[in-house]
Amino acid sequence: MDVGKSFSYQFEDEKWLSKLFIGALVSAVPILNFAFAGYMVDILRNVEQRAARPLPEWTEFGEKFVKGFWLFLAGLIYAIPAIIIGCIPFSAFFLPALSRSSDVQQGLVAAASGVGLVFGCLLVVYALLLTFYFPAVYINFSRKGTLASCFEFSNIFKIVSANLNKYLTAWLISLVAGIVVGLVVGLVSTVLQFIPCVGQILGWVIAAIGGVYIATIYAYLFGQVAQDVPMTA
Repeated sequence: MDVGKSFSYQFEDEKWLSKLFIGALVSAVPILNFAFAGYMVDILRNVEQRAARPLPEWTEFGEKFVKGFWLFLAGLIYAIPAIIIGCIPFSAFFLPALSRSSDVQQGLVAAASGVGLVFGCLLVVYALLLTFYFPAVYINFSRKGTLASCFEFSNIFKIVSANLNKYLTAWLISLVAGIVVGLVVGLVSTVLQFIPCVGQILGWVIAAIGGVYIATIYAYLFGQVAQDVPMTA
């Protein structure tokens, strides 16, 4: 796996600045940002197919939007367990209202706090597992382009297990890259805030492009993973 390439391939494209800037604008607009998720799918597929310039053009916008919408819908469905887990401890905090006894209420408050802690931990674990699992969903979707392909569990697990070391490396690097780039962008944006008016605009632009840059790293890393995974029916 060429980890270094995932951080530099963007700048080998002669149109890299315009492509990232358009990506930043698109990703910043609610609903319209579905198209950026579709753009990531195109990057992943280009890398899998070993394209010389993986960054796609911003053409066929409608197709990118549809791809992103299917992925958003799939993500929403996968998030249902997290929503349920999150609602249970929230509901538990209403338990003290069921009793008028102060002693019982104190016991129920303690119980509700315990329930909240347990389910909060479960929520964190599920969210972490989902971040590990979902790149394989992206890979399977990039090949088939249907909502159903996001739930082909057998194929998705094969993608994860086909080269687990490479998949795990891509996942860890993408997490670290997101944290490091996010910190750098946050620091630069904070410094720019001291420049009246223009500084705030520049800070927003840098933050938006930084987010897009992180996404392109993610797509490239898992595009390399896809290169070693045979196409499944």
